[in-house]
Amino acid sequence: MTAEALEQLKYPIGKFECPYPITEADILDWISTLEKFPIKFEALVKHLTKAQLDTPYRPNGWTIRQVVHHVSDSHHHSYTRFKWALTEDRPLIKAYNEADWAELSDSKTAPIQMSIEHLKAIHYKLVHLLRSLSNADLKKSFIHPETKTEVFLDYNIGNYAWHSNHHYAHIEHLLKRKGWL
Repeated sequence: MTAEALEQLKYPIGKFECPYPITEADILDWISTLEKFPIKFEALVKHLTKAQLDTPYRPNGWTIRQVVHHVSDSHHHSYTRFKWALTEDRPLIKAYNEADWAELSDSKTAPIQMSIEHLKAIHYKLVHLLRSLSNADLKKSFIHPETKTEVFLDYNIGNYAWHSNHHYAHIEHLLKRKGWL
């Protein structure tokens, strides 16, 4: 497989490109994506067999099952990061090793429905929170310890809308390649 083909499998919708400036329309669109995502994601994966769920979406990549559990874990972290930024002054967040998390039994073998239900709940709470944010709240931030960058909440909304679509596309493209969709 060529490096270009592998890159396309890794980033089927491209990398996140944040518009500048971020507009109110961008924020509303991203919140809408986050609101609809859990049901859309569930519809994509709920009828898959065990063998299909345990199929990697790319060579040396996670299985569909691991992707579903990763999205749940990641979005749980994101929700917490929003709350820290809203209640603390530029907090240094805790990073986690998502590759190691994906190797734990709750990601490798557990039923995906537990993460789908968790994703529905966390997005319900997240969307409610995001809709209440003022313009000043959107400019609050946290510090990511690995990159040492300041992440503003308006950017993070877009990044997690992209993250939702990014992993949806991983699975959708695999299903199409395999003729399962």
